[in-house]
Amino acid sequence: MKRLFATALTLALSCFFLGAQRYQNGVVDKVAAIVGGEVILLSDIEAEVQQMQAQGMTADWRMRCDILESMMESKIFLMQARLDSLTVNNDMVEGNLTQRMDFLRTRLGGDEEVERYFGKPMYKLRQQWRQALEEQSLTDQERYQVAGSVAAVTPYDVRCYLDTTAAEDLPVVPAKYQLSQICIYPDREAASMAVRERLLALRERIINGERFSVLARLYSEDPGSARRGGELGMASRSIFWPVFADAAMALRPGTISQIVETPDGFHIIEVIEKRGDMFNARHILLKPHYTSEDRDRAFSRLDSLRTLIMDGNLTFELAARFYSEDPATRTNGGQMADPATGSAYFEIDQLKPADYAAIRDLQVGEISQPVESLDNEGYQQGRNGNLVYKIIRVDRIIPAHTATFENDYTQLMEQVQYMKQMEAVDRFLEEKIRSTYIVIDPMFRECNFARAVWAEKFN
Repeated sequence: MKRLFATALTLALSCFFLGAQRYQNGVVDKVAAIVGGEVILLSDIEAEVQQMQAQGMTADWRMRCDILESMMESKIFLMQARLDSLTVNNDMVEGNLTQRMDFLRTRLGGDEEVERYFGKPMYKLRQQWRQALEEQSLTDQERYQVAGSVAAVTPYDVRCYLDTTAAEDLPVVPAKYQLSQICIYPDREAASMAVRERLLALRERIINGERFSVLARLYSEDPGSARRGGELGMASRSIFWPVFADAAMALRPGTISQIVETPDGFHIIEVIEKRGDMFNARHILLKPHYTSEDRDRAFSRLDSLRTLIMDGNLTFELAARFYSEDPATRTNGGQMADPATGSAYFEIDQLKPADYAAIRDLQVGEISQPVESLDNEGYQQGRNGNLVYKIIRVDRIIPAHTATFENDYTQLMEQVQYMKQMEAVDRFLEEKIRSTYIVIDPMFRECNFARAVWAEKFN
């Protein structure tokens, strides 16, 4: 009886798959694939394509094949997540939903444009994307759970990996540098005051009748908006620095803000239009600039310190503690550390361009000439950094080399762990694909799926 029921169900699903078509927004829709009890519609694939196109990507048939395979894999994880009674991370879902909505509203120009582009009202789009993100939350948790089931890597595992992997296939550890620095900043207070005075003068000219857009084209240092007369376009407040968004939202259209300071520099703002938590505004951005006297004064001081250190009259560490103006490194005798990881070693692509240019030809123990560079404070705030003058000493160089058990155990352990996790995920998917009722529409038969097992599932 159970076999008859299963056969009948299979036939019913196959008939549903072959004949299931419906109208959505006036367009015939159809089932692209069935994965267990989950259905993937052609419209689901096209909705994903639309989002990618909205981000500037070019859509082709290969993209649709990739999307379908990704969706089918996600359905496998989703079904297992429900069996495992995993729960949705609602905070992450709401955060991702808000980020997605804000991005699209900004890129397309507001709620009405988003609705027009996707052919649905905003509340339906929210429902659709929230459901997709909830499923993604469960899918990701199940994927991590499968990957996390792998036992911890042991030294024996790392040895086996080294013994069974050809030398040319082993990971190559790039060259790393250990560095120390002594930094001097220009007079930022004086430069900031000069910028404020310039902006106050521009604000006074606008109030006296000159056009904001004309002055923005002439003076703003934001190249993206300056050519548009300072106009930023309708955008969600969430994409701006909070202090900038707060100042803009507090303005009535047509009024000019006081000077607003952000990590990008100093602004005056004119709001053109506000819609809910979105606004369109013009701004003039000016940044602090420093004189050649600032540079010459700092370089002269740094050169004197370098000479004292090289002559043996002063140690680099002592000079850094007494004379460096960088609070993050002077207490460590000038030793630099990656602000993201805390590591004292830098790969080439982790160094700021000016820093690498200064030390690339130096040997261990040598000190660079004074150089103009940027600090880490700005990087941590999401911008390029504050101007700083420095000298840099090369403390140690680890040349590029093939990873070895003795010197690179941690990196090799992470590599082996990752490989084992990916193998576990692959085994899980292969087993579930073979044991799950799956049918794929023949229209996707020409897709070059990454997993050959999908070829067994065409109707």
